[in-house]
Amino acid sequence: MMVAGVDMAPIKDFLFCDTPTEWIVAAGAPENLPVLLIDHANCEKKAASTALNLMYRYVEHPALLHKLSRLAREELRHFEQVLAIIEKRGMDYPQLSASRYAAGLRAQVAKNEPQRLVDTLLVGAIIEARSCERFAAVQPVVGAVNEELGRFYASLLRSESRHFMDYLTLARELAPSVDVEERLTPLLEAERKLIESEDEEFRFHSGVPK
Repeated sequence: MMVAGVDMAPIKDFLFCDTPTEWIVAAGAPENLPVLLIDHANCEKKAASTALNLMYRYVEHPALLHKLSRLAREELRHFEQVLAIIEKRGMDYPQLSASRYAAGLRAQVAKNEPQRLVDTLLVGAIIEARSCERFAAVQPVVGAVNEELGRFYASLLRSESRHFMDYLTLARELAPSVDVEERLTPLLEAERKLIESEDEEFRFHSGVPK
């Protein structure tokens, strides 16, 4: 499956479920566009922060430092692009509560090393994969409301799919003693439950709207 020149098959094969149709419909509602954009901006900031935190915590891994330095720069660039769209539309940028998604995933992370490193990288891979899948899902409905925004979401697919592979590759390379697939399965199952269950509030990574 190709979307905006990006092969989505690896993402689809990796995740345990697709974004529910109810979320896509909600994302296309004009009244939800400000929340979508603001939460998207917040997600880009958090992604950059996560990469930087890992760079401080695991300085003994040069491969991690190089890949995540590049990733953090890209995430901050994406934040700047979303912020520019928010400002161009004359929207405010208020504080917005986070969805339960990332916290729900990080609650599954092991406390001890090297499992902690592997789990953290796998959570990063899952979040990036879901973000890529959501950009592909929402691009047509958002593009129908605003063509410029639709093009922007399409443009993000390539980098998000690469970030997913960067995290997954690091998890497999940096802790060869850990069975990555064994750690990955429960994390993906937890992610599926978060995506398919009901959520009180609409957010970029929220589940089915109530």
